[in-house]
Amino acid sequence: MVSPRGQARSLSVPRTATSSGEIAIEEFGYGLGPPTGILVLRYPASSTVPDFPEDRDDFLHQVFWSPDGVLMVRRGTTSRFLAPTEMLWLRRGVVAEVRGLGVQTILRTCVRQAPSGLTDLNAAVLAPGEEARATLLSLARPGISEAEGLRARVAILDALAACPAGEIEHAGSWQSPAHSVARSLLADPADCTGLADWAARLHVSTKTLQRDIEREFDASFTALRTRIRLKAAAALLHGHSVTETAHLVGYSSASSFVAAFTREFGETPGRFAQHLAAS
Repeated sequence: MVSPRGQARSLSVPRTATSSGEIAIEEFGYGLGPPTGILVLRYPASSTVPDFPEDRDDFLHQVFWSPDGVLMVRRGTTSRFLAPTEMLWLRRGVVAEVRGLGVQTILRTCVRQAPSGLTDLNAAVLAPGEEARATLLSLARPGISEAEGLRARVAILDALAACPAGEIEHAGSWQSPAHSVARSLLADPADCTGLADWAARLHVSTKTLQRDIEREFDASFTALRTRIRLKAAAALLHGHSVTETAHLVGYSSASSFVAAFTREFGETPGRFAQHLAAS
């Protein structure tokens, strides 16, 4: 069934659900009621980008996945970008912020009961195989019987529990001006706002903001922004060309992006993308 929260408007720049309050959600539930059920919420690609703030009420274990885009997850000062081949596991009650980086589909899967291999994790990036990804995607469409859905639930959870997991630790809190800048850059790596403009926006001096960034992140403003952009690029290369990725993370030329990426990762983005495709 469809649960409308309003009609998404046509905008040249995507707005988040938090800022606009407008998004449509498709709901697909199987065996709801008993703890062995599963609920898949599908946020279709539109001009409004779904986002899930830290203060949401979570009483269920959840899996977030975008089959056609990149997700950003933040726990305190720890952040990760997830490629379309990766899923985010959040145990019941774990606080984290999740959002998309653009116009994309997001699946939010909710369960009350999960294997111990998952419930031992608070928050983790999982890398399930293609079969598990296809099975989850199949649940987010009409025409699936409850019996089929429950069989798929078991297969998906077993696959997630068995696949490699990279835990996302919670570190610190986001209260200083430096963290405000980093949080904004994580939401939009292509943001070209300069240090002086950030300082004016946050009502601090440029020197104060630079010192705060160096103290919190052991990096200059430029180095912090580059680090965030390249982290996002590594995820975006799963589904975009080198030139497209360069522009999506704020580089005006592909050559400058290639040089920065190579310095950071020790190989060109083209070679990096080839390794991704082969894995």
